[in-house]
Amino acid sequence: MALKSKLLLTVVLLSTFSLMYGQRFPSFELNSEWKVKIESMVKVQKQTYTKKKKKLLIFSLHTGYQHWTIPHTEAVMQIIAQNSGAFEVTLSKDYTVFYKNKISQFDVIILNNTNSHGERRDLFWDIFNKDTTLSKQQKIKKANELEDNIIRFVKKGKGLMLLHGAIVMQNNSMDFSDMTGGSFDYHPPQQELHVKLVDPNHPLVSSFDPKGFVHYDEPYFFKNAYYRYDFRPLLYIELDKIKMKRERPKDKIKYVSWIKRYGRGRVFYSSPSHNAQSYENPKMLQFLNNGLLYTAGLIECDDSPIEKVDFGKYTLK
Repeated sequence: MALKSKLLLTVVLLSTFSLMYGQRFPSFELNSEWKVKIESMVKVQKQTYTKKKKKLLIFSLHTGYQHWTIPHTEAVMQIIAQNSGAFEVTLSKDYTVFYKNKISQFDVIILNNTNSHGERRDLFWDIFNKDTTLSKQQKIKKANELEDNIIRFVKKGKGLMLLHGAIVMQNNSMDFSDMTGGSFDYHPPQQELHVKLVDPNHPLVSSFDPKGFVHYDEPYFFKNAYYRYDFRPLLYIELDKIKMKRERPKDKIKYVSWIKRYGRGRVFYSSPSHNAQSYENPKMLQFLNNGLLYTAGLIECDDSPIEKVDFGKYTLK
């Protein structure tokens, strides 16, 4: 009864917002009051002490769509990381942190809504394309070098956490897609979503109720490496519940969060959330903490991939 009451209350609140604001939650500026609210929820999380703190980079540069939650997401992940006691945090929007002599100093990188734009969908190309002193070939070479630095960073044993639009960063690169587990395809309008747990017993989703949770978000759909399903899915949505104008995909579900090994490194992706209001859920904050600890190698769990057998039918390898 308690769970049904909570879900009903959530649905009522979300419906109220929908009526008031159409297809969007209202944006709001990041302020100290909101950060204090997040800190009060995060401080109850168990701390994770290490002999030597892991060096964490939270990178928040975008060249494409500007998510209003970028500063909120940056603040949330900084609060979570510092509260854990396991990280030394660096915040940056300077692309030069991905040069070989700089990226090597970090243990984990969080890509915070690092959307690119245009046909190339390549954030580094977007940056170098503004330099009129470079030829097209030089721009491509420089962009590829920085992307390769990230890929080698993870392959050699480091951690990578991608949040929401970060998966669009190098969206047309199959190498990047191989590493992250997929590329962004499109999303139907924001709507109420019932996000479900693939395995309620998996330690990374331990904060959520076994029946999942309801929130308001963009239902992200993916392409490229996604259809290899070479990741361990954590969260999913059922497609027959999604309101959409395009032709409905053949698959029955879409995974919206997963983890995977890439070389010796670890990758965590979470599509939730487009809205900062989602961070006001302490269970979501714990989930993000778990994901961060996983990428840093501080949580051991099953990250073996799944294998697609038929649409809507999956077996574990």
